[in-house]
Amino acid sequence: MEKWAGSLAVVTGASAGVGAAISTELVKAGINVVGIGRRVEKIDELSESLADAPAKLHSLYCDLSDEQEILNAFKWIEETLGPISIMINNAGVLHLTTLREADVDKLRDTFKVNVLAYCICQREAIKSMKTNEIDGIIINISSVMGLKVPDIDSLDLVGQNLYPATKHAIHSISDTLRLELRKESSKIRVTIVSPGAVASELRREFSESELNERPMMKCEDVAKTVIYILSTPPNVQIQDIVIRPIWESI
Repeated sequence: MEKWAGSLAVVTGASAGVGAAISTELVKAGINVVGIGRRVEKIDELSESLADAPAKLHSLYCDLSDEQEILNAFKWIEETLGPISIMINNAGVLHLTTLREADVDKLRDTFKVNVLAYCICQREAIKSMKTNEIDGIIINISSVMGLKVPDIDSLDLVGQNLYPATKHAIHSISDTLRLELRKESSKIRVTIVSPGAVASELRREFSESELNERPMMKCEDVAKTVIYILSTPPNVQIQDIVIRPIWESI
């Protein structure tokens, strides 16, 4: 991890859950972090709790469904804190409804945050890396739902609508980006992390009985996976990591 000490990471969806856990682990590892989200007060609280850590967590408001706000955020980061070495796309939304009854505005918001924001953020981060000759890394947090839509009879998952499709998209987008960078002989790496059931805020709309049926992974489990990815040498590209609670199968 020494090679990343003092560098700058951007983490989207940093106000809670997996994003907050990732931000915490990075700051403790000596990596400065810009935590992007809409609830900046939560990120500020987390930053205060990490006051004694070797690096700093900065909070930055951004509505990730709005491209101009994303562009403004990255401009501020570059001008205020410097170049980006690590980009972690983590933010996601889930509006529980069925496809046959779906509100198109909710579907559109899901696609903007879960897919387009990933594309825009990684694009802007790569611009920063290339301009500053940084062999950085893009880590896109996906989901096992991006590998296979789960059998809804095994757990009450009706209402996922566009969410699994957006996670499938993240896999294709990451693979395509990796090919583009390889064609340019770039040393920027791209990794996808696909967690299974995580006890995160994203699942707040599920009933308590659903959440307690089987123990889920902790957000810190995903965060430690990110640390592992960053600890690998620059000649190693981990393309995909799937992590699941021990009871969960494909």
